[in-house]
Amino acid sequence: MNVFTPKDPEFEARIRACFIKNGLLKTLGAHLTRVSPGAVEVELPLSPAVSQQTGSAHGGALVSIADCASGLAALSLMPPGADTATIEFKINYLAPASEIGWSRVAASCRQVSGPP
Repeated sequence: MNVFTPKDPEFEARIRACFIKNGLLKTLGAHLTRVSPGAVEVELPLSPAVSQQTGSAHGGALVSIADCASGLAALSLMPPGADTATIEFKINYLAPASEIGWSRVAASCRQVSGPP
């Protein structure tokens, strides 16, 4: 696994501040659970507030935390003042979270290539 050096010594504080400003994730009840250079984890407690009509976790809520985690992982390696935006995104769902008894889901994203 690559080890990355952030271009901003205050990257963790910047990532946490960026997360706090995200209104959608606040509405969903998501939490930032891990921040390191090139890696971020966002957790979402499963509840009726983030479910779809069958009671399963809503795919929109799940992809939202994945999108946020991937953007913040990239941002953690960028210089101060930089920002990110998703250009393309793909997700595959393997099974409804409620059918396998989960109470929370997490999106863990890390950069796998690029300049260290």
